[in-house]
Amino acid sequence: MAARKYDLVITHGLDTDGAFLHRVQERCAAAGFDFFLIEPLWAGAFLKALDAGTVFPRTLINLHSEHHDPNDIFSRLVDRAEAMGVRMIDPPSVARACFDKAAMHHRLIGAGIHVPPTILLPAAAANSWILSREDSSLLGSPFVVKPSLGYGRKGVVLDAMDVDDVARSLAAWPDRCLLLQRRVIPRMLGDQPAYFRVYYIFGRIWCCWWPEELSTLRLFPLREITLEIARMTGMGMFSTEITLSDAGQFVVIDYVNDQIHLLTQSSNPAIGVPDAVVLGIADTLVDVVLGKTVLPVLQEDAT
Repeated sequence: MAARKYDLVITHGLDTDGAFLHRVQERCAAAGFDFFLIEPLWAGAFLKALDAGTVFPRTLINLHSEHHDPNDIFSRLVDRAEAMGVRMIDPPSVARACFDKAAMHHRLIGAGIHVPPTILLPAAAANSWILSREDSSLLGSPFVVKPSLGYGRKGVVLDAMDVDDVARSLAAWPDRCLLLQRRVIPRMLGDQPAYFRVYYIFGRIWCCWWPEELSTLRLFPLREITLEIARMTGMGMFSTEITLSDAGQFVVIDYVNDQIHLLTQSSNPAIGVPDAVVLGIADTLVDVVLGKTVLPVLQEDAT
């Protein structure tokens, strides 16, 4: 029996990205493309069908897999798809290399990108670590603790003071390495902090920030930093978080997020992404699947 072929499949585990998914489905339907959404209910069955050769996706967009857990059903699914030659956005072998914050820290420094002053602390050494005078001078007080393979703020401690807070991070998210980082104080522009979330989708860039009056801010460094991250990682789809420090430097504070946040602002004004950005990302991804040329564009939207 010939394999059932889908032009586009998306791995997905949330119930908050409805606008994005509806737009993708609409665009696929208009183009006559077959689309399938792999939700947790279908992940096991889809993996079995891949192994049996009864289904084959031409393109797979991965919005849900646990990069740190090789036993996760979605991780196994995307690994199998990559091994079969499925076009992946993004290949898990590439995405995992970016997911490791400790490894990315060195890569960003090597590319000349500003990152927070950081101590990389192996988890095995955490119990014996002592906050020395030199460490305290580097990190400041309080400082930030991040698990190298964490996500969604799991295990993140924003007000760390000593080794007890390092232990608190490991208790919340066991990991092989921690990043201890100086808190970067953003420059205030009016009464709002200069904090930016930047989305990169195959050459197109959306810069999101808080106050509307920032339309006069020169955003070229945000674009150049994001393009350099794309170049050095080979990622086609990711977001990054950048702040303009009080000292006037653009500092990358959350390195590379490949399973991007796509909750719309109309659904949740407090934490959502501007609707136009979400729909633009959906359109760009479908254009890539359709083989259309995607021109690099800087779009400036306020969250």
